[in-house]
Parts: sequence; structure tokens; C-alpha cells
Amino acid sequence: MSKKMVALTLAAVFALTAALAGCGSGQQPAQQPAKPAAPQKIVIAYTPWSGYAALFVAQNKGLFKARGLEVEVQSIEGVGDRKQALAAGKIQAMAASIDVSISAAESMPLKYVWAFDSSAGADGLLVKPEIKSFADLKGKQVAYHKGSAAHLMLNELLAKNNMKESDITSVDMKASDAAAAFMAGKVDAAVTWEPHLSKAVQAGGKLLATSKDTPGLIADVLVFKEDYVKANPETVQKIVEALAEATEFLLKSTPEASKLVAEPLKMKAEDFVKFDFPTLKFYDLAGNLEFYGTADKPGPMVAVTKKAAQFYIDQKVLKAMPDVGKIIDNSFVLKIKK
Repeated sequence: MSKKMVALTLAAVFALTAALAGCGSGQQPAQQPAKPAAPQKIVIAYTPWSGYAALFVAQNKGLFKARGLEVEVQSIEGVGDRKQALAAGKIQAMAASIDVSISAAESMPLKYVWAFDSSAGADGLLVKPEIKSFADLKGKQVAYHKGSAAHLMLNELLAKNNMKESDITSVDMKASDAAAAFMAGKVDAAVTWEPHLSKAVQAGGKLLATSKDTPGLIADVLVFKEDYVKANPETVQKIVEALAEATEFLLKSTPEASKLVAEPLKMKAEDFVKFDFPTLKFYDLAGNLEFYGTADKPGPMVAVTKKAAQFYIDQKVLKAMPDVGKIIDNSFVLKIKK
């Protein structure tokens, strides 16, 4: 046998001996530790509205990250754009008014998992100074975003004053554009929100009515598609808990929290404190529990959702009243430790 063959034979014997020794000792070959899976990104879309303050506080204060979540908050002002993004899976959730959310209920099963706020004067109808009453609005150009909370509120106000939408000349514009058009004198009236309302009044505009005249009508919730909630209940729970913590901080430390809210909304922190905060009712955990209510004693959210659904039935957006009980989901709120 050649020296080369002897060397190869000895090497094979040594390798076999080592393998058998390893098996006899019960030891397994060392494995590289598995890398932890990167957190799945959750994209939450919103329209630029200070009622979603808790969302911005949770993001900028690192409350999502502290719970191991990678969350991106993304501004999508158009109502249709937000709903389409949710349906297509481009976003995982949207912060939206109850009426906007329920209008999508037929095309995709949804769940309301957290209530942000309700408007208590933060939304309003701006008019030129010469317009003294709703009767003066007949035939006038009124800018508002069709299919949005502004549309719902305007219809409610018109009905209270024995008028209907056909009595005015509707101009479909997003809330920020409606405010700009009004201040530029391009329309006679506009439905928008703070801080646009206060700025327009300071510039000579007049508030004919606000959401104080339609209490509880405009409320905002965090909405997920039902299949996402079923597949990711722990993730949804963590998001709801982060929002509860953020709201508590917002209510207890408003000046500090306002700095976290102002940047994404491109506004001054002092404007949020002066104009927006006093005209909004933010729901903390206790507020959510009350707003949701229980199966035996439903809270205001149920009535608001049904009223909004009826509005969209009348607008021929919905064909029939959705099953509100399946959409309103208080299970995540109930699991938060008080």
C-alpha cells in the first residue's frame, strides 16, 4: 500500500472514531444559533387630524418599539385612497372616523379595536361673514370631502335646519384643500377642522356651526381587516396597549405630548394645545370601555356606527345595514390591565 493510501485510510478511521465517540457521549454537532426573525412591519394610515394624537405619541415616544413592534404611520388623506390601500394589503390598519370605516364594511370585513376620540367643536362649517343662517347657504358653493365625516356632519346640520344637500352647490375637496379654498375666497363655505377653523376665523371667516351641534357624531377608531386580527391577535393587542399608554400620557402631560403630535401634522405644538386639544374628547382606557359598552349595555359607539351606516345606505354606498356587532370588537380593550 502506498504512503498516500495509508494516510487516507488513517484519516477515515480517525473521522469514524470521532463520530462514534460523539454519538456515544450523546453530543450533537454544534449548530449556529438561529437569527431572530425581523419584526413584521405594520403600516397604519391616517388622515392629518389631531384626533389621532395618541397614534403619533405612541410612535414618536417609542411605545410600539418597546413592545417589539415595527410600526410605520403613513399619511393618506383621501378617504378612497385609504380604503383601497387597506383592501389591497398595502397597509395593515387605518385610523379613520367611524363613518369612513363603516362605509367599507361591505367590501371587506373589519374590526374596530380602539377608539381615539370624538369631535367636540374641532370640526366646523366656515362661511363668509354675510351668511347669517343656513337659509343663506341655498345655492352657495360649499367645499367638503364627499364620503367623509365632513359630509356626514354637513348632512346632519342641513337636516336640522330643514335643508338637504341638493339645496347647496357641493364642491368635493379634502379638508385641508377646502380650508385653503375658503380662505382664498374661492368658495362661500367649507367644512374642515382645527387648526384650519381658528385660522380662518382669525382671517375674517365665520363659524356657522361646529361638531358641538352634532355631539358624538364624529368619532375616530383604529380599524383592522378581520382576517389580520384573527391571524395576529397578539400584535393587535400590543398596538392597543401602546395606544392606551399614549393616551394616558397625552392627557396627563399635554404640553410635552403636543411636541410629539405637532411634527407629523406640520403644526405648532402651542396651536395643538390652544386650538385642537380643547375641542376634542380623547378616549383613554376608561373612555374606551364606556364608548364601547358591553353586549348587554351597548355604548354610544353602536348608535354612532348605525347612524353612519344609514347615511351611507341613503347615499347608496352601502346596500344594507352591516352587522355592527361583528365589527365593533372590544376584546382587546377588555384585556388591558387597569
